Amino acid sequence: MASPLEGGADALLLDLPRGPLQAYRARASFCWKELVLFLEGEDVLRLKKSIFSTLENDPLFARSHEEDLSLERYRELSLLRCKRIMEYNLLPLEDMVANPLWFQVFTDSLGMYDWSLAIRLLLNMVTFGLAIYNLGSERHLKYLPKIFNMEIFGCFAVTELSHGSNAKAIRTTAHYDPTTQEFIIHSPDFEAAKFWVGNMGKTATHAVVFAQLYTPEGQCHGLHPFVVQIRNPKTLLPMPGVMIGDMGKKLGLNGIDNGFAMFHKVRIPRQDLLNRTGEVTLEGTYVTPFKDDRQRFGASLGTLSAGRVAIVGMSTVNLKLAVSIALRFSATRCQFGPSDEEEVPVLEYQMQQWRLLPYLAAVYALDHFSKSLFLDLVDLQQGLMGKDRSARQAELGREIHALVSASKPLASWTAQQGIQECREACGGHGYLAVNRLGDLRNDNDPNCTYEGDNNILLQQTSSYLLGLLASRIERGVRLESPLKTVDFLEAYPEILGQKFSCPSINSCLDSSVPLAAYEWLVCYLLLESYQKLNEEKRSGRNDFEARNNSQAYYCRPLALAFLELTVVRRFHEYTHQPSVPPPLRAVLGRLSALYALWTLSHHMALLYQGGYFSGEQAGKMIQNAILTLCSQLKDDAVALVDVIAPPDFVLDSPIGRADGELYKNLWTAVLQESKVLKRPSWWLEFTVNKPHVGSLKSKL
Repeated sequence: MASPLEGGADALLLDLPRGPLQAYRARASFCWKELVLFLEGEDVLRLKKSIFSTLENDPLFARSHEEDLSLERYRELSLLRCKRIMEYNLLPLEDMVANPLWFQVFTDSLGMYDWSLAIRLLLNMVTFGLAIYNLGSERHLKYLPKIFNMEIFGCFAVTELSHGSNAKAIRTTAHYDPTTQEFIIHSPDFEAAKFWVGNMGKTATHAVVFAQLYTPEGQCHGLHPFVVQIRNPKTLLPMPGVMIGDMGKKLGLNGIDNGFAMFHKVRIPRQDLLNRTGEVTLEGTYVTPFKDDRQRFGASLGTLSAGRVAIVGMSTVNLKLAVSIALRFSATRCQFGPSDEEEVPVLEYQMQQWRLLPYLAAVYALDHFSKSLFLDLVDLQQGLMGKDRSARQAELGREIHALVSASKPLASWTAQQGIQECREACGGHGYLAVNRLGDLRNDNDPNCTYEGDNNILLQQTSSYLLGLLASRIERGVRLESPLKTVDFLEAYPEILGQKFSCPSINSCLDSSVPLAAYEWLVCYLLLESYQKLNEEKRSGRNDFEARNNSQAYYCRPLALAFLELTVVRRFHEYTHQPSVPPPLRAVLGRLSALYALWTLSHHMALLYQGGYFSGEQAGKMIQNAILTLCSQLKDDAVALVDVIAPPDFVLDSPIGRADGELYKNLWTAVLQESKVLKRPSWWLEFTVNKPHVGSLKSKL
């Protein structure tokens, strides 16, 4: 469809090269430029264009694949690129403060190029810098300018060799010495070594180190954060008493130097305790504004929420890139057809549509959710910085923690499964490293485990929901929350009395149908989990045993279904708002319905088990609705990819280039990789002064 845009917006969105993809682009039901402008806005488009053109025009960012680089060279390059990005100042601090969402756009754009580069920046500016800003006080603000000009380079050290998810059991200690007004940071043994810390292996100069705080009388006040200098910024040599090492090559993200550290009675000034959640006076008296240790502990680790929200965005970007590659490939890869003389693009096959188009819908739904969740977190952080101690602020913190704890698992697992499906959908060509799908899969994989194991995090969400229901049943407390994600639960008795009712497939093709089913599903799983927990406790099991026995078929699916419902609801409301331009309503509505029905279909057994579905017709209707939506979106798929795909230089995949010249691009890339006219360097080992294979055979 031709572009209806004029002026500045159209200048920001150049026409795509003509080629084999043009046939699908011509059949699209909407203008891809109009959809980009609606989703992003001109200011974001300018920021993205600035970032992408800067990368493409600077020789330091010339493409070199990880497998062609030594580990040391890749890490050197990622650090040099990190410094260059900071020098360019592509997103000034004042713009970031005025438009917080731009920071997510900034890091996601860099991540499209290389996540090792983007994560290095995130670890320094957000994980390290935000921890100092949020957990410290005015005396710690001196560190912030040094972080942004890279005078110091930071990391965030919580996890230890023997403890990760169970942060309360961390064993690094910080004893206060009032005679020198210093804390003594110490690792009691090698199991207490800080482990898996990004940026620590080779480059970080400072770390936010979490340790058990002891006052002079010997009392432990729990986990607290400290700023600890671990290297000399000029020489990068370890500070006295600090032993640092690099963890070596990983499955992915090898441009980041993950490391470990042990501390042998390292002394730091008292002022380097990040003191928002707890302070120690000159004399050694412990003071905290929190009456409840659990609240203080939660506030201390609250900065992890920012990292987890970032992972939702990272996972979505990885899936966005994989889907872009696979769908452009599918639209130009022709195989078989109605006759021996005719071949059709594999995108025309229902199976290929069913495999890929739900993940395209997931990209759009998760991308919107990721941005909205980021803004929710900004709202919470602004309240904390403004010293808002209201009941609403506390409840908002609990709700966002529950959302973040389930959103990281949902996004990272969806990306993990989707990237693999994209790889397989591209056949053997998808297995070539040059086409990038393997790197995307490997770089996404740690999203499933770091910043909290996914299955452990889901327990945080289910515990939040179970606590709400317990308050409702036992004390009559109304079920509601600041972001209104749980308000529907107030009507759970009535909702549980509902049944699936859809007279035809056409009536299923709107996300309001799966929305109603999801509300029933969450109510059902919540009540089942609550009853299962109580049953376990009545059987004499303690709280730990009861919760442990209620995860696999109760609390875990409850947390996932609740988060899926939240994503579906937010995307449904976004795509059905009055401000959606009329030409875009149909395609956005189909994306919303496809994502909702596809995710709901994964819970088909539970819907039948609980009685919401009955008879074979209900299940068949959901399946047929999914296939119908895939068919309706098939002609829009390439245009929908054009909306989300970065420039070819950033996407960096011969089979995913915008011109659609699949075989020309692949042939050129393979010739460059193979160095076809050169004899392999190892050949001489088999020929010089070695008996010929034929002569060996004659002697046998």
